[in-house]
Amino acid sequence: MLPDGTTAPGATPEAGLQGAVIVGVVPGLSTRVLKEATRYAQLLNAPLLVVHVDVTRFVTYEDPDGYVHTTPLDVEASAGQTDLRAVTAEASRFLDGHDLDWRVRQLVGDPAMAMKHLAESIDARLIVVGTRKRGLGESIREFFTGSVAARLAHRQPRPILIVPLGEPVPDDEEIWPS
Repeated sequence: MLPDGTTAPGATPEAGLQGAVIVGVVPGLSTRVLKEATRYAQLLNAPLLVVHVDVTRFVTYEDPDGYVHTTPLDVEASAGQTDLRAVTAEASRFLDGHDLDWRVRQLVGDPAMAMKHLAESIDARLIVVGTRKRGLGESIREFFTGSVAARLAHRQPRPILIVPLGEPVPDDEEIWPS
């Protein structure tokens, strides 16, 4: 755990999280993703780890004892803490009242790699992510950065549940806008 409350790749896992279901979330994400992750965590009798990745920070180096040093892309940036508070509030609204052991963690850096390292450290049983909403801006961003789900599928051995958001693309329509 970092001084600012975040957890970084390579950090020592918390007790009770071995075999957890990891769900990657961003502020404003559809509760459908949390709903599916909750369902699978209950079916697997596993804890649920709600994860937000702060992409405004990156790992600068890791001490031999596992402490990870991070640096913000913008020294004045506080977006990561604001996003963490929003994700925690949204998760609490949805998950409070469910008979489920759940926690929220913030990672830093590249979302796919951060979740991959966390999944390895706790031997996660499943990773759940949502698709991006359709739109030109999101399509361009995904073209340059790649799909988190696709990158996870190619870089680690755990099962991944991809929850579609929004309307599916019709069979006769291009996925990538021209």
